[in-house]
Order: sequence, then C-alpha cells, then structure tokens
Amino acid sequence: MAYEKGLSELGDGCYAYLQPDGSWGWNNAGLICDGEASLLVDTLFDTRLTAQMLATMRDAAPAAKSIDTVVNTHANGDHCWGNQLVREAEIIASRRGAAEMSEIPPTLMAKLDKVARLTMRMGALGKGLGWVAGKLGVELLASIVEAAPFVIEVFGDFHFEGIELVLPTRTFDDALSLKVGDKRVELIEVGPAHTKGDVIVHVPDDRVVYCGDILFIGGHPIVWEGPVSNWIAACERIEAMDVDAIVPGHGPLTDKAGVRRVREYLSYVHDQARQRYDAGMGVFEAAKDIELTDYAAWGESERIVVNVDTLYREFSGAGPRKSAVPCFAAMARFAGKSRSASPS
Repeated sequence: MAYEKGLSELGDGCYAYLQPDGSWGWNNAGLICDGEASLLVDTLFDTRLTAQMLATMRDAAPAAKSIDTVVNTHANGDHCWGNQLVREAEIIASRRGAAEMSEIPPTLMAKLDKVARLTMRMGALGKGLGWVAGKLGVELLASIVEAAPFVIEVFGDFHFEGIELVLPTRTFDDALSLKVGDKRVELIEVGPAHTKGDVIVHVPDDRVVYCGDILFIGGHPIVWEGPVSNWIAACERIEAMDVDAIVPGHGPLTDKAGVRRVREYLSYVHDQARQRYDAGMGVFEAAKDIELTDYAAWGESERIVVNVDTLYREFSGAGPRKSAVPCFAAMARFAGKSRSASPS
C-alpha cells in the first residue's frame, strides 16, 4: 500500500490515517467503525491537522460524523493535542498515560516555540544570551538557545497556540475490552516503554493492530521512558498476534518484519550502550561512537542521544529527567544543527 497522506482502508470498517513523512510530530491515527459506532485511535499535534483528519474520516465513513470513543495511545502531544475537537466523546488512556499528559502541556510547547524563534531573531545577541545563561547555571535557557534552530526545523509547521489540553475521561491499567458496535476492541498497556503508559489497540476479528509509538517505521525510535526491555517485549507481543495490518505511530503501514526490525534496533542499541557505559564513556561520546550503518536509511538518527541517555539512567538507577529540553540541545549538537552557546 502506498505511503500517502490521508485515509487508508484496512478492511471491514478499520482505517489508518497516515501523515508522511512520519518524522517529528507527523504521527498516524486510526478509525474503527461498526454500524453507527466509531472509535478514533489518537488525535494529531494541533487542532488544524486534527480538523483536516476528522473531515476526511467523515467523508469516508458515516459513523465518523460523531466519534463515540477516543483512545490516546500515549501522552506525547502529537497523539492527544487534538482532543478538544472530540471532547464530547469518551476519551480513554492508560492511567499512567493520562497522568503524564499534564507534564508537558501545549502551553509550554507554545512558549518554547516563541522563545526559540525570539532567540533566532536576536542573532548574535541571542547567541550571547545562551552563553551567559550557561555560565550562570541557567541550563534550561542555555539549552533552548542552543536547540533553537533544530526545534524550529522539526516543530515549525505545527500551531500550538490555542490548544486546550483535554484529558481522558476514563483510564485503565493493564488491559481493557471495548465494543465498537458488535466489533471487539482490546486495549493493551505495554508501557512504560516509549513513554510512561503506552497502549496498543487490537481488533482481533479484523486482524488489525494500532501500535502507537511502539512502532516507528523508517525512523529511529525514541526512548523517552524505558525500560527498553518492556519495549522489546511489546514488539514480541505484536509479532505473536494473528494480524495482517499493523499501523505504526509514525511511518508507513508495516508487517511483522517491520516490527522485528524495530525490536532488533532496540536490542542492538541496548547492548552497544551497555558496552560503552561499562567502559566509562559519557552519553554524548557513546551516542557518537555507536555505529548505525545498518540503520542509515532511517531518519532522525539524532534520537540515539536520548536513547543512550535513557539507557544510562537505567543502568545507573538514576531518577527520571527533570526536563526534556536539554535532550533537544543534545540532539541538535548530534545533528550538527545546534546554535553554539558561545559568544562570537
């Protein structure tokens, strides 16, 4: 099936909504219909994109004219920040996923975007501000200044102003069975992995599974939370399912070979990071040192920095990150797109 923007019919009332090229923020969603009943798997990164998606779905499937149920597969904004357009529906997420949604609200992202754009407009003065902030120990501001070109490049097409954080109205732990008309739908919590409360959505009778960001196809996965062993187990669970259609969180529709490649990547990065951790390498040095030739065709290779950092935290027993902002500065450096925080 061609990887094109829009709605792809998977058969018997199941659809995938795809957003090429699947990189930062360009996620997929899903629609499950039976009779007059409908379930939406994830919303999109902003209300403009979500409105476009809903209009496309309503043109294709009469049941989508009034969405009954929404499932947010996890807390990242590109999978839930369009919730306000379907707020009349029952919105479901895992308990941990719902709790995580408040940690990085859309208002914060809007502010980060504004600061990044402001520092770029300030030119050398903005660059100097980052250097001074670093010297004074104001690391968050220094990181924003350094990451500004990268942040604008990857998130500049999205509109974060005016987004209201609409949280789930129902939560669950482990698993939840639903009915969409007469169609059985199984929600399975497989996190913490990519985030704290990842969920996959399985439609057994139609042999379809929507995987959220357990699957990035054609791009490097990003391990915000871990442990990686949970993510590997989630891939193994999908591989064991009797399914024909596998919808990733990002990238084109895939098959079990695609799932296996993601699992192999995670195992490889885990083992390579462990070797370098034991050798006393720092996070950034280790990320640069890990050979990614087998994954050279995959996009977003800068995510290896976050993956190594998460693994090092796992190996050492360190606590969770206080902020994701420094991660973007590190990824910008890795990608050669940072704004060096030193005076010119």
